[in-house]
Amino acid sequence: MSLSALRQHFALNSRCKDYQSHSSKVHSVDWNCDGRRLASGSFDKTVSVFQLEKDRLSKEHTFKGHSDSVDQLTWHPFSADLLATASLDKSVRVWDARANKSMASIGTKGENINICWSPDGHTIAVGNKEDLVTFIDTRTLRMRKEQPFKFEVNEISWNNDNDLFFLTSGQGHVHILSYPSLEPQCVLNAHPATCICIEFDPTGKYFAVGSADAMVSLWDASHLVCIRTISRLDWPARTISFSHDGQLLASASEDLMIDISYVETGEKVTDIPTESPTFTVAFHPKRYLLAFACDDKDAYNRDRDAGTVKLFGFAND
Repeated sequence: MSLSALRQHFALNSRCKDYQSHSSKVHSVDWNCDGRRLASGSFDKTVSVFQLEKDRLSKEHTFKGHSDSVDQLTWHPFSADLLATASLDKSVRVWDARANKSMASIGTKGENINICWSPDGHTIAVGNKEDLVTFIDTRTLRMRKEQPFKFEVNEISWNNDNDLFFLTSGQGHVHILSYPSLEPQCVLNAHPATCICIEFDPTGKYFAVGSADAMVSLWDASHLVCIRTISRLDWPARTISFSHDGQLLASASEDLMIDISYVETGEKVTDIPTESPTFTVAFHPKRYLLAFACDDKDAYNRDRDAGTVKLFGFAND
């Protein structure tokens, strides 16, 4: 779809709906691989799972078991029922959404703040506040390896081919390791400030990096070259997400809006006004539908909108 067509589609059909998900701040949202479920993790120690019916969410289940904040979560790349969560309680849990139960709780050495599932589905990587990344074998649900780093690790990700492992750092770098050997391959001088988040587009052509310099950089995934930057945010880029076809990139921060960019040119498609900072966004895997969650309004104006998940998208996409 062309840029003008996308702009027109958003202008005619976009709308935003709120869904009560938790009793306090939502830290993370993510769609499963078939787009039929959305999960959210919260400061209230729980995980909510919603079903998507046409363009509406209905709560399916609330998972309880973590004893501290659930900071990040990730679905299995091709098994629609499996969900992994990372918590400050020094554990990773794997949940079966179909059976509505926890399959395993794996103890880790620190307070966990980031998590990702390998594209082949065989490994979960989880990072903690001490910059230790733990690799968990999902077939045995046991730790396979622990890898400490001597720099601030903010977010972690495999590339789509599953043969490289990427880490964003507090020094403005993106570190690239071979996988599974975890041998250093190169360091990208990506930004002049802390690199916060990283995301690969579904086509495997690009990856994006969000930074404390309020910019998002777009990189050629094959040649590891920065091809453009997007600089419409005024605050550090905290969270980013590509659309299912790789045409759109959502980025958000303490700005009271979410920026939606056209990937091929970096031009603005639209923005989504918000009433408080946004720290998690996730595009649907098959539709132009964006899930996101904002900081609790309670902290800003004593409103009642705590623990809400929001859905923005097209009525007929």
